[in-house]
Amino acid sequence: MDAVQHIRLTVAYQGTRYVGWQIQHNGLSVQQVLEEALAKIAGRRVVTLAAGRTDAGVHARGQVVKLCLPEPFRYRPEELPRVLNPLLPDDVAVIDGARVEPGFDPRAQAVGKHYRYTVLNRLAKPVFERGLCWHLRKELDCAAMSRAAAALCGEHDFSAFCSSGADAGHRVRTIDRFAVYRQGDCVLFDVFGRAFLKQMVRNMVGLLVEVGRGRRSPEEARPILASRDRRRAGPCAPAEGLCLVRVYYCKEEYARDAEGIGAPA
Repeated sequence: MDAVQHIRLTVAYQGTRYVGWQIQHNGLSVQQVLEEALAKIAGRRVVTLAAGRTDAGVHARGQVVKLCLPEPFRYRPEELPRVLNPLLPDDVAVIDGARVEPGFDPRAQAVGKHYRYTVLNRLAKPVFERGLCWHLRKELDCAAMSRAAAALCGEHDFSAFCSSGADAGHRVRTIDRFAVYRQGDCVLFDVFGRAFLKQMVRNMVGLLVEVGRGRRSPEEARPILASRDRRRAGPCAPAEGLCLVRVYYCKEEYARDAEGIGAPA
């Protein structure tokens, strides 16, 4: 067997025109454009594995991707951003590259992920933020949304926040931190957890926005969660507001960032 080196990349992308991270038959994916760029420098297909399969329209600042290249290879892992970025479209970038141990699994070994949902909460329409936020004109009640978010923290069955079409199996997940706070014209929803169900973050944000609009009370969040009934949880927030900020492999860094983010939930 030919010798190979195992490499970890950090990848950022605007997900607007993609069907998600994973290669699919119904459109262009981020995985596809990255693997096409890798094939140009490797002379063959290079299979990638990502820490998270972001959905259509969802963005990432810190997606972690593992791949293998021949050993030796003409480029060192640290050189891959310089080599790959000219081959990638403008909405996808490789931030860094490093060698990892052969057993590294970006998904199984992650100790936590940080997702951020951004709502632009002002009368004026988005210009520079267009495609990267959910625009809501009426002022949201952050205090009420924070109280509702607190009810969603901890280990629970999140079936009420799992969209249809997802695996009907184990739906118990843990939310370690859910911070809701205002930053300028934006309301930010920072969610730290170890794993997430299909559209789980967007569905939780959809409920919290209903609370922030005064259409539901914060006290409804807990019984909705306990019901395990998706129909009770309200609308799914649009994809363009969601971003995978970071994937963590160090428990101490994860705990520090989760504790320090935003305002108390």
